[in-house]
This record gives sequence, C-alpha cells and structure tokens, in this order.
Amino acid sequence: MAPQNAQIGAGGGHAAGKVSTTIATSRRYRAGAVVLGDRAGTVHRDAALDVDDGRITWVGPAADAPPSDAPETRLPGLISPGLVNAHCHSPMTLFRGIGEGLPLNRWLSEVMWPREGRLAADDVRAAMRLASAEMLRHGITTSVEMYIYAPAVVDAVHETGARAMVMAPLLAAPGWEHLGTLDEQLERATRHAERVLDDPYVEVGIGPHAAYTVPLDILVKAAEATREHGMLLHIHVAETQGEAAELEREHGASVPRIMADHGILGGRMLAAHCVWMSDADLDLWAEYGVGVAHCPQSNAKLAAGIAPLVGMLERGIQVGLGTDGPASNNNLDLWEEIRLAAQLARLLSSDAGALSATDAFWLATGGSAAAVGRDDIGLLEPGRWADFCHIDTDDVAFIPVESDADLLTHLVWSAGSQHVRDTWVAGRQVVADGVCLTVDEPAARAEVRERAARLAQA
Repeated sequence: MAPQNAQIGAGGGHAAGKVSTTIATSRRYRAGAVVLGDRAGTVHRDAALDVDDGRITWVGPAADAPPSDAPETRLPGLISPGLVNAHCHSPMTLFRGIGEGLPLNRWLSEVMWPREGRLAADDVRAAMRLASAEMLRHGITTSVEMYIYAPAVVDAVHETGARAMVMAPLLAAPGWEHLGTLDEQLERATRHAERVLDDPYVEVGIGPHAAYTVPLDILVKAAEATREHGMLLHIHVAETQGEAAELEREHGASVPRIMADHGILGGRMLAAHCVWMSDADLDLWAEYGVGVAHCPQSNAKLAAGIAPLVGMLERGIQVGLGTDGPASNNNLDLWEEIRLAAQLARLLSSDAGALSATDAFWLATGGSAAAVGRDDIGLLEPGRWADFCHIDTDDVAFIPVESDADLLTHLVWSAGSQHVRDTWVAGRQVVADGVCLTVDEPAARAEVRERAARLAQA
C-alpha cells in the first residue's frame, strides 16, 4: 500500500520510528532559501514552498507568495529538491566492502554472483529497507534500483515511504537457476510492471544486466516489452574497457552500434556507466535519446575509468548521477557523487571550468529526473511531487554567503549529506532531525548484519 501524506507537526521534537497520523493536505514551508534544482541554478532567498495533496503548488520568494490559510512550517536553513539516485543496487548493503581490490569481472563472477545466488526475497526486503532509510537520511527521495526479487524491493520502499523506479533484472549467472530462464524472468518482470501501474510511489521497468551477459534476442524482447508498456529499459553499458570484446568482434561494431542495429534503442532507455564510449557511440546516444547514469565513485574505486561527461552534455545527452551499489562504492551518498563528478570532469579535460557547481548539483536533481524520463520529480516547481529536503546552513560549510550563487557553490564543494536535517516524500515527512521516521534503524541494522553473516558462511 502506498504511504499516505502524513505530516509531522512543526515546532516539536520527533521520536525515532514514529510518524504522525495527521494528514496534511495543504501546508506552506518557509525557509531562508530555496534551490530549485534547475540547470540555471535558480535560488530564491527568504522563500516559500506550498504543498497540497503531495504536490508542489507554488514556490518562490515569500513576499510574492499567494494568500494561503494553510498551516506554516518554518525551516531555518535551505530547501532543496530531493536527490534522484539514477543507478543503484541498494540491497547490496548486505555485501558492503566484499571482494575489495578485485577488478569488476572477478568481483562479479567470484564474489557477488555466488552470494547473490543464495539470496532469498526476505534478505532483499530487509536490505532494501535499511538502504532506503540510509538514502532518505541523505536527502535522496528517489532511487533507480536494479536487483533480484523486485517485488521485495517494492515492498521495502512502500514501508519506508521513499520513491523508487525498480528495474526487474535479467541475468543468467551460476547459482541463479532458481530464478528461471531469461524468458521467464522477462515475463515475470512485465507482469509485475502491470500490477503496479497506478502506484504513485513505484515505477517498475526492466533491467537486463548488459549486452555481454544477456543474449541479443532477449535484449530485443526486453526493448519491445518496455516500448509496448511505456517502461524504462535500464542496462549497463561500457563500464570497463574490453568487457564486451567477444561480442564486438563477432558483430564488428561497438555495443551501442550493435544495440542500434538490432532495434534495441528507441524507447525510454537508461544506460549505466558508459565509461568507454567513442564519439560515434555518444552520437548514437544523442540520436536515440538514451539517458546516462554516471557513477563516478564506483568507476573510480573499481579502476573502471572516467566517463566522458562533458562530451555527453555537449551533445545534449540527458545525464544523471548514481551511486551504484554499496558493495562497490561503498555507500549510498549521492552528495559525494556530485562533488566527484565535477572534480573528475575538470581533471579529464584539464579545465577548471569544465563542470560548474550549478551543473553538478543539477545532475543529481533535474538532470537525473530527465535521464530517467520523469517530469514529476527532481525539481521544485508547481505540479511536481513535493519531494524535498531541509539542509542546515548554520554551519561553517556555508560561510560566507555573499551571493545566491554561493549557496549552490557551497552545496557542491563544502556541504554534504551530514547537513541534511529533514526529508519529505510527496509532502510526507520521512526524516526529522536526521532520524528516519519510518524505519527502526537499530533493528534494521541488526537484521541485515545477521543475514549478511549467514550469506557469507553458506
């Protein structure tokens, strides 16, 4: 069941794990500043945000706000859009840090896939519950998940009150035989997507692992299914150099070209990583409107390489930021990705102005929303969901502020997840004073710790 728009009352303390049952159909939030999350870097000082029935109805300078009888909540800091994590495998919190130091191919085949083959749905549900709480405390209100037992991921998201795009994965790996054939996995994913069609908090898509692990005929079927049902197709592409060498030799072309030639491109598609892309590959992405989930921290940790972010943006490719999984990152902190994306883009181009702070922040908000094909999240503007967070600006990280631009600069270069105080999803407060209200985190940590130990010993 989708969570209701419950609202924590203003002005009092908040008990961990206890959410007010008062329904707030309308409320005004006042803050020292509001950052819209658009690419222009719009900031309103002494601002107001109006919410009604889970949606934003007005945002801007408080002096220009329309008359309202709605209750008012005053927030001393800054209001930001909820961040959108464009690519992650969050239940991997069960495997945080395992296989340290291995390259991707060995990390997957020797460490991850054998353990994941032992997973049960309850393991995934417990891990996703804990990971979702972690993200909400970081101000991440939406995540794009690719993991086995997609219904368990959905269940956990419903418990926490977060928003998610859940990609039912397609992969045949040793120990995964109990998940069925790839055709059976695809059929199951399509049925699941149809069951949650009207869910306001969860969208289900299809997530074939990669072109070098999933046969092309299955990729074609997945692409056809997503186009037929308007779903997102999410796939790993060019994460490491040479990963698809055999496939590319067979077809005499790059993976993006192969996908285009087989009719796989053309619908809503999000490609993760895209590190080893030629100019011709990037031109194909731009031609077919393929979105990219850029995961700089995971790529750096696994020594996969640095994605050509500037080249993507110059071509008009929609790019969002993702953390990847906590087993290869090793956290779900998108604020770190914002900073590293800007640093690596500047380093790769030897240009200190290659990616501005405004663009870097936009990649995690409006940029991520556009990359996954969603126009109802990622920005603070009327009509979108009221997914937002309150950031504490009474900190040395925000000193000095001499102009509006300084607020965005400080958000990117000196602030971080530790400054997120409160989070709302569809107007419902899910984090207060740094505490997740929807999850008993001590109990959730204990459960995941126990399950992780069992999986390690099996």
